[in-house]
Amino acid sequence: MVEKKGAGIMIGSWKGRLTAAGYGWRIPIMIAAVVLCLAGCAGGDRNEGTVGGNAPSSPQVNSQVNSQVIPDGANAINDGKSEGGAANDQSSTSNGGEHRIVSTTVAITQIMDMLEIDLVGVPTSVKTLPERYKGVMKVGNPMSPDMELVKSLKPTEVLSVTTLQYDLEPVFENAKIGAAFLDLTSLERMQEEIVKLGDKYGKSEKAAEIVSEYDATLKEIRSVTEGKEAPKVLILLGVPGSYLVATEHSYIGDLVRLLGGVNIVQGEKVEFLASNTEYLHQSNPDVILRAAHGMPDEVVKMFDEEFKKNDIWRHFKAVQMGQVYDLPEPLFGTTGNLAVGEALKALLPMLYP
Repeated sequence: MVEKKGAGIMIGSWKGRLTAAGYGWRIPIMIAAVVLCLAGCAGGDRNEGTVGGNAPSSPQVNSQVNSQVIPDGANAINDGKSEGGAANDQSSTSNGGEHRIVSTTVAITQIMDMLEIDLVGVPTSVKTLPERYKGVMKVGNPMSPDMELVKSLKPTEVLSVTTLQYDLEPVFENAKIGAAFLDLTSLERMQEEIVKLGDKYGKSEKAAEIVSEYDATLKEIRSVTEGKEAPKVLILLGVPGSYLVATEHSYIGDLVRLLGGVNIVQGEKVEFLASNTEYLHQSNPDVILRAAHGMPDEVVKMFDEEFKKNDIWRHFKAVQMGQVYDLPEPLFGTTGNLAVGEALKALLPMLYP
């Protein structure tokens, strides 16, 4: 049975304006309000202007949008302090060289666990990390790792994701810390990163095994959808007080594409765009997927109120047909993760009811 309850997404520090190309409008995003969202502060100002608002025409796309959505595992505790006890001095040895690796996101940490690679630092998160890393030093929120703590671990490499590269790369450079940014925005790219990690750290066979399992799962699922009419899909990513539209370049957008679905937003280069309900209505999707990460109760409630109070939604085919689904966060993060096989199977009956 398909879950109709979901969680939400959190957004990082938006810089300047978020602009939707092809939508012919522009929406300002208040940085202060978003920071409140990140900190999980209740009672923060809501940015009402981002939902179906009117604004001046503009054909621009803010390319920075890719770096602004916190990846899977971003439900991190960000209280200004890094958590964890004494560092467990784990290290990986490959080809005679010692590797002291710090992972700054939950998704990467899970991948490293599957590859059986030890770490000296892991992200601070409310999510349960693999048992392998029990006692390993926690280095802070994926969006803002504690640089002094990271540096004290004397890492040979720090791992983050490309979704956060715009914000974090200069921070790591200023701290003179070598960082690598893994591209987990699609299943294919995640598989490529797993292979690279396996090759680099002497786990090539294990990496090949993981990748082949995903290939087998995808082949099995595609056999079910073969010959069926491709559904038009709208993917909404909720934030407290507003929401974004996910393109085919986002992780969830990629899952939809792999299952034969057609994203109503085409021709864009970024992962996420600001929303315009008039444009979305004209696209008339067959299915609406609503994702919410980080503050699930608040975001799902926001979605429910928006769909109830904004009259335009009742004219969407997907709403009329009852094909609106809230995606459960453990399966549908904002970056690729090891739950991708389960996510594809869960998504199948939503796209092909």
